[in-house]
Formats: sequence, C-alpha cells, structure tokens
Amino acid sequence: MRPLALSRRASIFYPMGYLGVEALTQARNVWLLYCYAPPAGADRVALLRLSTISIILFAGKLLEAFDDTLIGWWSDRSGGRLGRRIPFVLAGTPLMALFGFLLFVPPAHSGGVVTALYLFLILELFYLSATFASAPYDALLPEIASTDAERVDLSARRVYFGVVGAAVGMVGSGLLVARFGFGVMAAVMALLAFASRYLGLFGVWRPARRSAASSQVGLRASIQLMLQNRELLRFMASFVLFQAALTMLIGLLPYYVGGILRRDAEGIWVPILTAVGLGTMVLAIPLFTRLARRTTPLRGYRAAMVLAAATFPLLFLSGLAPGIPVEAQALAALVLVGAPLAGIFLFPGPIIANLCDLDAARTATRREGVFYGAQAFVEKVATSLAPLSLGLLLLLGSSAANPLGIRLAGPAAALMVFGGYLIAGGLTVPAPEPVELPAVGG
Repeated sequence: MRPLALSRRASIFYPMGYLGVEALTQARNVWLLYCYAPPAGADRVALLRLSTISIILFAGKLLEAFDDTLIGWWSDRSGGRLGRRIPFVLAGTPLMALFGFLLFVPPAHSGGVVTALYLFLILELFYLSATFASAPYDALLPEIASTDAERVDLSARRVYFGVVGAAVGMVGSGLLVARFGFGVMAAVMALLAFASRYLGLFGVWRPARRSAASSQVGLRASIQLMLQNRELLRFMASFVLFQAALTMLIGLLPYYVGGILRRDAEGIWVPILTAVGLGTMVLAIPLFTRLARRTTPLRGYRAAMVLAAATFPLLFLSGLAPGIPVEAQALAALVLVGAPLAGIFLFPGPIIANLCDLDAARTATRREGVFYGAQAFVEKVATSLAPLSLGLLLLLGSSAANPLGIRLAGPAAALMVFGGYLIAGGLTVPAPEPVELPAVGG
C-alpha cells in the first residue's frame, strides 16, 4: 500500500473522533468511584464500600484488558469493501455509549451484592464495546499519516480535541452532576461519544477503506513477535506508569476538594481545579509539539515525564504554607501539574506508529491493530491499578480531619512517573520510511 498524503478532511475529523470518547472517559474517571462510594459527610448515600468498588474496578479492567490484542489482531486480519477497521468502529460505538450511560444508573434499593454484580457486568460490557470502537480506530493513525511530521501534527490536533473532551468530561460533568445528577450527566457524555466517533469515522472513510492487505500472521505468532519487540515492551512499561499516575490523580480530585480545600461543593470545585490544569496543558502543547519536531516524539515524551515527576508532589504541599489561602495554593499547584500532561496525550500515538513501521520493515506485514491493541491493554492495566492504588492510599486518610492519604497521592504519582522515565532511558525509536504493501478496499 503506497501511503496517501494526509487529507485536510481527515486531519480535522479523525482527531474530532476522540472528543466525545475522552469526555466519557474522564467523566468516568472522575465520578465513578465517587458515585458508588462517596466519603463520609457527603450528601449522597454510599452504595458500596470503597474497598469493594476499588477491587471491582481493578479486577474488571484487568480481566477485560486481554481482549485488546485479540481484537487488534482480528482487525489486522479482516478485509472487505470497508477495509480492516471500519466495521469494528461502526459496531462498537453505539454499544460503548449505551453501557457508558448504564454505569451511572445502578438499580435502586437493590443491596450491596446486586449493586456490585451490576457494576461488574456493565463495566465488562462497556470495556469490551469500547475496545471494538477504539482499538481499530487508533490503528488507523499509521495508515492515514505516513510521515513523522504528519503524525505529530495529527496527534497535536487529537490532543486539542481531547482537551476539549477532557474539559467537557471533567468540568462539564461536575456541573451536570451538581445540577441534574449522575444519570443525566452520563447520558450527555454517552451521546457526545457516539456522535464524535462517527464524525471521525466519516472523515477517514476513504483512506480507511483503502487499508493494507489483511495480515496473515496467526494470533500466537503475532503475540510472539510482539513480545520479542524490545522497543515496544520498553515503551509500554514506561507508558503504563505514566498513565496510572495520571488516572490516580484524576480520581483523587473529589476527595482533594473535601479533604484539602475543606469544601462540600465537589461538583463546583472539581471543575475549577480541572479547568486550571487543562488550561496549562493547552498552553504547553505547542511547546511540546515544537520540541518533538526539532528532536523526536520520544524525547518530548521523556521531557514531559521529568516535568511530571517534579510537579506532582506539589499536591502534597497544598494548604501547608502559612498566610496563603488554601484555594490559592491548590490552584497554583494545578497550574504546574497541568503542563506535563500534554506529553501523555501527544506522544504515544506517533511513537507507536513509528514502532509499527519498524515492525512492517522486519515482517513485511502491517499489524497496527496488534500494536495499538497492546497500547490499549497497557492503558487498561494502568487504569485498573490506579483506583486500587488510590483506594489503598485513601485508607490512610480521606477526610478533612485526616487527609494523609489524599496528600500522599501526589508524591506516589511522581514516583510512578519517575520509574517510567528510568525505564524509557536509552530507548530509541527511529522513524523509517513507511513500507509499501499491497492495499485492499475501495
């Protein structure tokens, strides 16, 4: 398949497909734990114990994460007039939206056992449908953008749309929860995810149909080849720590408002804090993009990790400086914490795309689905570890009277990121010329 130049329509609509999914994802990250296990003193009845829901979120995501590589491999081997990826996205998107909504509407007055079983079942169905909708969609990046410059630019656009989605999911969700409750919030986020993903698919319909020929590598052989790819394994190990740290801090915010700021209006203050962090992230995107163009996406990724490891511990110090309002200290910390978050949204896509090119040069077959399935697997492992880690920390103290667990989350996240930086040290990911392979589709 000879790569086509990235079209203007694809460069706009493809990243738009991440807006609603990011909104749904971040709304879930912020509110799902709080929805089922609010802290003592909140104006909401706890449906499950904090330890119970932490275990459910951990086990549910860890169990389901194994389907990412399978679905990625399946899409690599698929073909037909719609290409390799389109059928998966078409089928998975509406189901993802449905189950994303149902997560926040548990059966009323059903008891702890039924509620726990409901949450686990809906969570598994949501994760499965989201994999169908997202893993093949992610795998389109190397197919529609063939050069390093195109991939960085496309990823930057994806970040901007993702920031809008994250703002909607983290800021808008809080406003909706405060005004209408969790059910309305979930419905709005689900509809937005459905609409934006289908718009994104519309924008890449032609190049997605003209995908590379189906891979003939079997599942076992494909996994073996992936496990032998040292560059991929090293990057994935680094990425899982960065992702886990970010997810843990997102889930921390409602508890941070009550325990550190000593405010009851989580639905108001969580949006304020997240808006500040996202605003700094938006300002940092051009700087990181320029760094990647002058060096490599990998060096930009490392720089973001160093900055994150240096700023995340500031969340521990908020409120401890005498004579300064605790709100001002928290906002100042979020300004600094937000900047390195651009790295985790901007660089993994281009890095994985380059790894796909290297693999195609070695194996003479394109297996983007397996590679992006591996990335999705790592993200799910990370986001399953994050609630468990956060839940364990909060057992040390999650209230205004004892906020020790809340304060320790920042330094714990910094240690995770620094470990990822050490793992990524010395890793090289060159960007070879894309390999021309036979194409299929219209």
